[in-house]
Formats: sequence, C-alpha cells, structure tokens
Amino acid sequence: MVEVFDVSDVVARLRAAGSVYAEDEAAVLRTAAGSQDDLESMVRRRVAGEPLEVVVGWAEFCGHRVVVEPGVFVPRTRTGVLVDQGARLIGSGAVVVDLCCGTGAVGLALHARVDGIELHAADIDPAAVRCARGNLEPLGAVVHQGDLFDALPGTLQGAVDLLVVNAPYVPTAAISTMPPEAREHEPLAALDGGGDGVDLHRRVAAHALTWLAPGGHLLIETSPRQAALTTAAMATGALASRVVTDAVIDGSVAIGWAR
Repeated sequence: MVEVFDVSDVVARLRAAGSVYAEDEAAVLRTAAGSQDDLESMVRRRVAGEPLEVVVGWAEFCGHRVVVEPGVFVPRTRTGVLVDQGARLIGSGAVVVDLCCGTGAVGLALHARVDGIELHAADIDPAAVRCARGNLEPLGAVVHQGDLFDALPGTLQGAVDLLVVNAPYVPTAAISTMPPEAREHEPLAALDGGGDGVDLHRRVAAHALTWLAPGGHLLIETSPRQAALTTAAMATGALASRVVTDAVIDGSVAIGWAR
C-alpha cells in the first residue's frame, strides 16, 4: 500500500468520471498500488472507463479474490445466487460443471463452499479459459474450451450433479444501454443473449438432461423480467423448474431438474 498524494483528489476524479462508489474505489486503488506512480496510472485507467476489477487485477466474489484479466467478463455480486443455491444441492464427491465460466468465479466459490467436489469449467473464449485456468487449476479443477457442451468430455454425460450456468442474458437491443465499462471492455459474447436475452438458456436447457446425473440440477442465472422465458426453456428441455430470487444481492436463478 502507498501513501497517496491526495486521497480527496482521487475521490474527486473518480466521482467526476461517474463513479457512484468513488470513496470505496479510491480505497481499493490505494491498496492495490505498489507506488505513487502505480496509483496515478491506475486512477487514469479507471477514469478512462476500464473496470475497476481489471485495473487492479482481481474481483471480490463471495468472499474470495478472483483474478480478472483484460477482456474477460467481470464477476458480478448478483451471481452469488448461483453459489448459494448450488451449494445447497450438492455434497462431497459431487461432479460440478461451471459452464460459460468466464473467470471461473462460480466454480471457485463452490469449491470453497463444498468440500471434495470434482470441478470442471468451460468457456468458448480463449481469454476466459486462460484466466479460469489460472484461478481453478491450482484447486485441481479441469478447464475446457469450446462451445457449451461441445467443450466437455463425453465421460461427463449422465454424470453431472450440478450444472451452473452464467450465460449472457442481456437482449441484443439493450447492449447499448449498458455502462461503458461493460460494453467497451468486456467481450460481446459474454453480454449478448440474443433477441430476448435467453438464446443460450434455450441451448443449454435443450441438452442438459443428457449431462445431468440422476437427481442432478441445472442452475441458470436469469433476471426477474426473463425468468419466465428461462423456465419455459427448461420445460421444453423436459425439466421441472423453480425460480429463486435473492433481493439482497439482486440475483435470480432458475433451478431445473428431471421431471
């Protein structure tokens, strides 16, 4: 940590750039900087619109620091609903797949929450896979690259106890309304969910039963506005479902299982 030249100046610059949590961000930057020059560079990058997590190189997620590399989707607090609900459904020895894993944050948090799980993660984006490998492989997890289930080894068919999915669910037309730090610095493939936002939810739900073990569950992050579309996709895939919303973190998840 460095003694900054003027904390109030950092806060003022962040606030002028549009940060609503300027004081908190200034504290994070101050802690992360190795020197006064580092701090100045970080402040300039943040003021220019880079996500705070990319500037400092990590995101806080479910009580853990997750490494975040440039060009990778930044974990959101609301995604913790996948961890909270998923951890209730598995025990030691469970086979868990973190699909559309991004940094691997969900898998990392589940690994910390439930002892003895066999963890796999997958993403189509090479940058995300590289980042996830850095976060998860030291835990003994295996990270795969490919398009949804195509990334997974056939040995997992019928063996997955928990399939957690944070696929993009922002409708295409709404991408332009997202904050610049997201739409300009995160990959479009990690944001764009298609016309109504649930294109990937449909693709996942259509094939989930092939991969789920008896008694296994599919969890897909969704939004209150789109939850009915996500559960409809699960119904089409022969899954029963329910929706859980955590108002504290503003997170919603559709939970599916074999009928």
